[in-house]
Amino acid sequence: MTTSRSGGCSRRPGERGDVLNPLCPTRQLLDRIGTKWTSMVVKVLAEEAPDEVRFAELRRRIPGISQKMLSVTLQSLVRDGLVARRVEHTVPPAVHYRLTELGLSLEGPLAALRVWAETHMPEIDRSNQLADGSPSDQGVD
Repeated sequence: MTTSRSGGCSRRPGERGDVLNPLCPTRQLLDRIGTKWTSMVVKVLAEEAPDEVRFAELRRRIPGISQKMLSVTLQSLVRDGLVARRVEHTVPPAVHYRLTELGLSLEGPLAALRVWAETHMPEIDRSNQLADGSPSDQGVD
């Protein structure tokens, strides 16, 4: 477990950081991989692993994602070494993506989080309905 310590984030290789510190690389990584778009991109690429998926196919399979958001998400995943990018120099260029071994290792934890969300959605819905329908709680933060 990563813990909070005063004095900031650890900088020694192999030592855990302080996820409560905004400057901590671990926190910054969690910020990147914790987005809904990252989770969806990893899921789609994991379903096709070890094969590649073209950009247009990724966009088609992730409803609601804009071209720009998909591009930004993929750039971040490639930079972090989670996704490999291959360009075919055709007109227009064909760009292919696949998960790296590191990216494949992320699919398990993300899948577990998706299963948790699906399992507990009825409880979350009930809680939201109670909170939204309770006149005594309205206007109170």
